[in-house]
Amino acid sequence: MKRLFLILTILICAGGFVSAQVQDSLNTTLAVDTLATDTLASPQDSVLIAAVPLDSLVIDTLVFDNTIATLDTIACSRDTVVAELPDSVYKARLQALPFIVEMPYNSVVRAYILRYVKRSPKQLARLQRKAAYYFPLFYDALGRHELPYELCYLPVIESALNPMAHSRAGAAGLWQFMPSTGRLYGLEVNSLVDERMDPIKSTEAACMFLKSLYNMFGDWNLAIAAYNCGPGNVNKAIHRADGKRDFWSIYPFLPQETRGYLPIYIAAAYAINYADLHGICPEAIEMTMQTDTIQTNVRQHLLQISEILGIELDELRRLNPQYAKDILPGGKTYSLCLPADRVTDYIDQQEVILAYRADELINNRRAEIDLAQKTSLNGGYSVNGVTYYKIKSGDTLGAIAQKFRVTVKQIKAWNNLKSDNIRAGATLKIGK
Repeated sequence: MKRLFLILTILICAGGFVSAQVQDSLNTTLAVDTLATDTLASPQDSVLIAAVPLDSLVIDTLVFDNTIATLDTIACSRDTVVAELPDSVYKARLQALPFIVEMPYNSVVRAYILRYVKRSPKQLARLQRKAAYYFPLFYDALGRHELPYELCYLPVIESALNPMAHSRAGAAGLWQFMPSTGRLYGLEVNSLVDERMDPIKSTEAACMFLKSLYNMFGDWNLAIAAYNCGPGNVNKAIHRADGKRDFWSIYPFLPQETRGYLPIYIAAAYAINYADLHGICPEAIEMTMQTDTIQTNVRQHLLQISEILGIELDELRRLNPQYAKDILPGGKTYSLCLPADRVTDYIDQQEVILAYRADELINNRRAEIDLAQKTSLNGGYSVNGVTYYKIKSGDTLGAIAQKFRVTVKQIKAWNNLKSDNIRAGATLKIGK
């Protein structure tokens, strides 16, 4: 799935997901004030990339800078100076992560790590608090589907953890599903409801999709690449690489965007887990309110709920991003997420809510429409109570007015005529 938000990956999540033991040992042996750089001890210390043009390894800095400029970093006021560390430090930290998905290190991964921790520390801090909100949801679904927990970093690089994110290619939501893929995995996508933006349902769909990709390739790096560009492109790259089934071996045969996808994913995992070791400014967790979900099959508008219960409309939209036009369609069961302390109020005032501005907000679609009928009248015809007359050769406004018992002045007013001149074949409206 092609995504606008591949580069927006630079935005990340909650630090400190590495175990305390790993963190303590790394604090003593891999100090962040090490300023020297070194080379890798041997070729085996990193994954080598098949030869590709140098420009394909360069990050599009303009796109990156324009993307991260949209993030709110006001709450993070401390300036952070991050030193570049030796390659051996980044490599050791990646290998210390308790993951099933392989997290190798090379020059491309390093470039993206530095984009996270050195060029965008405030944006990284901004995303840390979003991860604290969304990661527990991801962990729950990934655990139930028996998938690696570290797949939670995919929506970081896909959408910057924004459930309402849209790409120019048409992908949407935390996991950036295209409409067809979303529907294939059970998501409702139409004019009123877009469950790609439902954090819970889209995460379930993503788990099913990722499981199918892993079953197809038997390798998580290839499955992650296929999540980005589709299994067809990965299979083509495998064929061009003489059947090699390793991401780094098929690297030059993948679409350019996908070449950077896995390195960015690895860099995101690094930055999220080691942000504190780089002195990244922490921020308070946002979106900590307790919520509850009501199942309803009644058509209603979020504005009705907002104005009766006194909940900000933007807050309701944030809690229910799947309702594209603020309308729960009804007709079948839909979920409505509310602040937990307002659920009882909603239940008690449901009749009032549903009646409030109902004709304007939810009852404004015609269920039945009568077809227009022509009725002969003095050589004219009537449609829905309005009479029309087709001018014949020799007709004058005076004769037509006399036939329909109106005045010439009225006919001219109803038809915006400036003079008495008329032509055969034209139609006049008789009456408003």
